[in-house]
Order: sequence, then C-alpha cells, then structure tokens
Amino acid sequence: MKKETKTKILFFVITVGSVCMLTAVVTDHWAVLSPRVEHVNTTCEAAHFGLWRLCKKHIYIEDKELIGKVCGPISLPGEMNCSYFRHFTPGEDSEIFEVKTQREYNISAAAIAIFSLLFMILGTLCVLGSLRKGKDYLYKPAGMFFAFAGLCAIISVEVMRQSVKRMIESEETIWIEYYYSWSFACACTGFVLLLLSGIGLLVVSMPHMPRNPWETCMDTEPEQI
Repeated sequence: MKKETKTKILFFVITVGSVCMLTAVVTDHWAVLSPRVEHVNTTCEAAHFGLWRLCKKHIYIEDKELIGKVCGPISLPGEMNCSYFRHFTPGEDSEIFEVKTQREYNISAAAIAIFSLLFMILGTLCVLGSLRKGKDYLYKPAGMFFAFAGLCAIISVEVMRQSVKRMIESEETIWIEYYYSWSFACACTGFVLLLLSGIGLLVVSMPHMPRNPWETCMDTEPEQI
C-alpha cells in the first residue's frame, strides 16, 4: 500500500476519533444514575451527568410492581432539571450535594479532557501543514499530538469512572445503580481511534527501511508519493 493511501486512511480515522472525543466532551450522558423505588403514586429521581453539568429527571411511578426496583429507564417522560457544577459557575444557586462527593474528580476529568482537545487541535494544524508538498516531516509531531490526545482521553474516562463509583458509594446521594451511557462510549472510541491513528502516523513518518539486508537506508530508493 502506498504511503499516500495509508495517510488518507489515517486522516479519516483521526477525523472520526476527533468527532467522537469532541462529542463526549460537550455532552452530559457519561453515566446514568438511578435510586430504588420505594413508593408508588410519587416521583423518583434519576439522573445523568457529564463533565460540566448534572441533569435530574423526576419520573412518576404508579405501578406497584416497580417497588424495590430501580427508577427508570431515564428515557421515560418526566420533568428535567439541569444545573452546572458549582466549581464551573461560581455563585450559582443550585443544589451541590452531589458535587461534595466528586468535585475533585470532575475538575480533573474536565481539565484532562480539555488537554485532549488542545492536543487534537495541534495535531490538526500539523496535518494541515503536511498537505503542502515537501512537508511530510510534520507527520511525526502530528502523530505524537494525536497519540497524546488519546492518552488524555482514557485518563479522563478513568477519572470519570472513579467519580461515578464514588457518587454511588457515598451516603450523601440517593442513587444505588448506574450504567455508562453513549457519551462515555464516545470517549472510549475517541481514545482507541486517536491513539492508534497517532501511532500509525508515527510509523508512516519513519524513513523507508531497506528491502535487502545488504542495503543501507541511504542506498534505498525514495518512496514515490
């Protein structure tokens, strides 16, 4: 396979991975939290949250068979109330008891996710610069930046996973069950695609290896792009 074809495939994978990571950062469906239903003819409070805010949905329960089960699913109709975490909007009068159990985790996860976006931007600038003739040397820094973006993505995912675990285990919250939602899946997908494509660009940027054992790198013919 020619070098030009390889780079086109890698650029496509990078684009998909970047879109997935950006979607994960700006959406708030990383995890869905549910309490246990204890009464009927009343509402239970399920929630979903991301890096920046937490959304609660009050779901009306009228079926006695749901007693003892978890509230939800979150897709059921109900009144939705979303509030940004206090450490991002100081002075906002919102309920913050959830933040007490995971403030440090969310700050860390959001900051690391922003670093991932910055590395993606730097990698994209290098890719755009490499499109000019004779600028193939920019593949190497581009690959490094995208690989770093992937590593930041998985670190942010792990921090958020610990955040969810801490919220469930805390006695200050009502939620007892959780599952990871599509924003979390987007972040994981972004990690895999960005890391692999970044490594791929680094491999493509390496000098052409000799075809025969007795050749040196200087003796080989340059690749035709």
